[in-house]
Amino acid sequence: MTSVQQAKVRLTIDDLYRHQSRRIFATLIRLLGDFDAAEEALQEAFTAALQQWSRDGIPANPQAWLVSTGRFKAIDSIRRRARFDKTLEEHGEKLAKESTFDEEFDERTLNDDHLRLIFTCCHPALPSHTQVALTLRETCGLTTEEIASAFLTSPATIAQRIVRGKAKLRDEQIPYAVPASNELPERLDSVLAVIYLVFNEGYYASSGGAALRSDLSGEAIYLARVLLTLLPDAEVMGLLALMLLHESRRGARTDASGDLILLEDQERLLWDKDQINEGRELVERALATRDIGAYTIQAAISSVHAAASAAEATDWARIVALYDLLLRAQPSPVIELNRAVAVAMKEGPEVGLNLIDSLLERGSLAEYHLAHAARADLLRRLARLAEAKTAYEKALSLAKQEPERRFLQKRLLGLL
Repeated sequence: MTSVQQAKVRLTIDDLYRHQSRRIFATLIRLLGDFDAAEEALQEAFTAALQQWSRDGIPANPQAWLVSTGRFKAIDSIRRRARFDKTLEEHGEKLAKESTFDEEFDERTLNDDHLRLIFTCCHPALPSHTQVALTLRETCGLTTEEIASAFLTSPATIAQRIVRGKAKLRDEQIPYAVPASNELPERLDSVLAVIYLVFNEGYYASSGGAALRSDLSGEAIYLARVLLTLLPDAEVMGLLALMLLHESRRGARTDASGDLILLEDQERLLWDKDQINEGRELVERALATRDIGAYTIQAAISSVHAAASAAEATDWARIVALYDLLLRAQPSPVIELNRAVAVAMKEGPEVGLNLIDSLLERGSLAEYHLAHAARADLLRRLARLAEAKTAYEKALSLAKQEPERRFLQKRLLGLL
């Protein structure tokens, strides 16, 4: 095989790992019945692919090849260990027998298994924070650091939740299945929370050199679409609408250098009109049900932004009213912060600054960089430049995302 062909193989494997590995992992869990065995099988399958495909070429169905190879690698591993632990012998033979049956490992199978894994990880037997952390780690492959950033907590805490969650699933033999229709509503809240956190990590990466991770946000939108076909609930519509409306601005959120562009400065002609239209239509459908939840309200806020032809044409009074409704539905310091920014746009920076100062005095957002960045911006608008400098420096000390750090540094330099 030529060097060009080998490079193509490596690129294909890298692409499969980025975009398909968690679906393949989910199918391996179904086949093997164990998280750790499936993870080990996944890694061995990709290692084997790098060696064999470089020699024999890329198979016609790479995903199916990886699933089958991973399964047989796991069976071989179990058989080897069975020589020292006879309790594994029966399990290995059972898996080997099941592996003789033909099964189509097509795109639909992988997708169904991925959704099945999400519902398993979101089982009500697990605490809600464990459900979300476990699903983000096991179904989407986020690191503990990325999940910790989404939760505003420590990686050690997240790691502990994941370990305990997997142990509970194993010890209580929680079924790996999509719940029956009468059980879906009680499981929905955690699933929606998982999907939205995945989207946020893709649309607003918590750390690293890139502001956007389109693979994650695309995954979240896909999962919401699948979920909507399974359960046409108003909040599923609301969440899908919210993500589409945010995603519509992806092409305008960064410049050619990868630096962030604030909403008010974005070129609105770059916004994706198809996603906006679909998102706004979903908002209207969700609102028409009168079963209005937090995701639908957030989508309605994004819809107001999308309707404005220019930043100065934004209906800030409508946005503040929607934030008031959102706070009643889902009280949160972060939502209060967003409302304070909207109030500043409606009533002036002094009013918004007082609200943010009050929030920071309560302590819950003391380590949240966006609170300090918002405060700095309002101080800058009020020409209180020394205080703005201190606030920007605080935000910069807490920010982890490189494009965001560059943005804050530019703002600091602009004060000099």
